[in-house]
Amino acid sequence: MNLTAHDIIIRPIITEKSSALMSLNKYTFEVHKSANKIQIRKAVEEVFNVKVAAVNTINVKGKMRRRGLAKGFTRSWKKAIVSLKPDQHIEFFEGASI
Repeated sequence: MNLTAHDIIIRPIITEKSSALMSLNKYTFEVHKSANKIQIRKAVEEVFNVKVAAVNTINVKGKMRRRGLAKGFTRSWKKAIVSLKPDQHIEFFEGASI
């Protein structure tokens, strides 16, 4: 399966915790479930024109939810925390606030 850079990076994650990580030059994204760290690194470098130092990935499991007698799970997804080299930053996140 050939994934493009825009297929790999689904959306940025903007929360209090991810905003705190931005001060450490780390940015958080939801990524395609089958993407590996190398593909994520290349996608971020291509889309945002930055140099990536490291990529950490987390598989987030869906949570069980109930509505009356009906039970189900929210969807599972993959999160990537991308560390950039010291002199790099992504302008897309600079104006983001929660």
